[in-house]
Amino acid sequence: MTNTKKDRRCYFCVNGVKEVDFKDAQLLRKFLSSYAKILPKKRTGTCSTHQRKLVLAIKRARIMAILPFVNR
Repeated sequence: MTNTKKDRRCYFCVNGVKEVDFKDAQLLRKFLSSYAKILPKKRTGTCSTHQRKLVLAIKRARIMAILPFVNR
């Protein structure tokens, strides 16, 4: 019985993104669940550095009303 775990790569490292922009709502929505919760890095495959930048960008986008706090 072999364990075939999907090898996840950091989206931002693969695409050469240095900074995560809080104004790019379409990109940030990829990292939110259907309930508008931030997905963990274990699920998205992002590295620690980019996960921290991603969380900060999502929180800023929520405060600027670009992303919702909750989906109903």
